[in-house]
Amino acid sequence: MLKPHYNATLIEAGLDEVGRGCLAGPVVAAAVILPPDYQHPILTDSKQLSRRQRERVRLDIERDALNWAIAEVSPAEIDRINILKASFLAMHQAVDQLVSRPALPHPQHLLVDGNRFVPYPLLPHTCIVKGDSLYLSIAAASVLAKTYRDELMTQLGTDYPAYGWAQNAGYPTPLHRDAIRQFGQTPHHRLSFRF
Repeated sequence: MLKPHYNATLIEAGLDEVGRGCLAGPVVAAAVILPPDYQHPILTDSKQLSRRQRERVRLDIERDALNWAIAEVSPAEIDRINILKASFLAMHQAVDQLVSRPALPHPQHLLVDGNRFVPYPLLPHTCIVKGDSLYLSIAAASVLAKTYRDELMTQLGTDYPAYGWAQNAGYPTPLHRDAIRQFGQTPHHRLSFRF
């Protein structure tokens, strides 16, 4: 059972990203504020859910969350600043959206999946390794980021079917690497990555 809070006295937003290890496509981050004492029968780390389960959970989160946001950083920006900085940038952009909505709750504390983070101005944070399998808000962020990015890569893949993005989401599978060797890189590839 995932925990509802790290600190129950604060409004917490869970943050997670997806796509750091991909050869193509953006890195995507999500930030989610769930209601106090929120529970869900199957919500957990998105990697532990089937595609169908993720889609079901995504709809529940979008309906039930008090505030949520998704942000992406392009392959060109990843090449310019590096993938780690791009991941932090995407997370910051997701939080920017949360705090820009005056009618919705704003986070007082950020729960970040992983072991590093660039502090967001005026908001304390806690990094939690494997946080998406420990805290509901981080798990919710992982589901939103994963489903958004998978859908995006499927759409981008319609113009580049040889790369198999509907199946591999831009990750370095043998099929994806073979397609790069045979057809070259697309405008959606990260040119700074080793192919």
